[in-house]
Amino acid sequence: MRLNEAERLGESVNKVSVGRVYDYLLGGVHNYAVDQAFAEEQLKRLPEMRNFARSNRAFLGRAVRFAVQQGVRQFVDIGSGLPTQGNVHEVAEEVAPGECSVVYIDNEPIAQAHAHILLERTADPDRHRALDADFFDGPKLWERVLDTGVIDPERPIALLAVALLHFMPPETQPERTLAYYRDQLAPGSFVALSHIHVPPEDAETLAAAEKVIDSYRRQANSVARPRSREDIAAFFAGLELVDPGLVWVPEWRPDGDDPYQNEPARSRGLAGVARKA
Repeated sequence: MRLNEAERLGESVNKVSVGRVYDYLLGGVHNYAVDQAFAEEQLKRLPEMRNFARSNRAFLGRAVRFAVQQGVRQFVDIGSGLPTQGNVHEVAEEVAPGECSVVYIDNEPIAQAHAHILLERTADPDRHRALDADFFDGPKLWERVLDTGVIDPERPIALLAVALLHFMPPETQPERTLAYYRDQLAPGSFVALSHIHVPPEDAETLAAAEKVIDSYRRQANSVARPRSREDIAAFFAGLELVDPGLVWVPEWRPDGDDPYQNEPARSRGLAGVARKA
């Protein structure tokens, strides 16, 4: 391991990580005391955080299965986070054994270390890779994705940006970077994303969410920010949303395996999948 990588790893262990907090909320084991204490503090303010994480993970699985059923055999998962229950390559293998390729992308050192370990144990190195890279790397990142040799840009790809974009403040213009990736996709490709959302009329939850956001700003390695429904819908510009459109996370093609299936608005998140014509 190069010195700068070792330094990044050491710094990551001692600082709250959004990826490890997410893993903790999902019941995973790849997290530390600093992440656990932070998560429990936020859960006191916004108890729905845990079920948002679980609803979001369930949506990821449904989106992957949908894409495979539509004939897609390639996945690029940006902001993949720590390996936990229902990883993309595992879900895809259940539907189309031996057929799907996946590139996982994350810029968190612990997530990368665990991703490589997971892939060594459970994946096919000829079809599954993990990259240490950032969403905003744009052309440089896409070049690295293609350099893995497991993604064919001439064939449809499912681009996954699940529970990622709410960590991108408006001033960073994530819609421009996402549009670049969209433009690289072959016709018949899909983009799947989810994003935290609190309706403006829900003043109590908004107040609690602001306290959580402030905690992320002060203590974590990323800052979360909800967006309006209109702003989230804008991420799908140039694409055709598939049914049922942009909906509460549990409402997207439900299969009965979601903690908020009877109270979808309590998931505090919107999700959608769109196709490139």
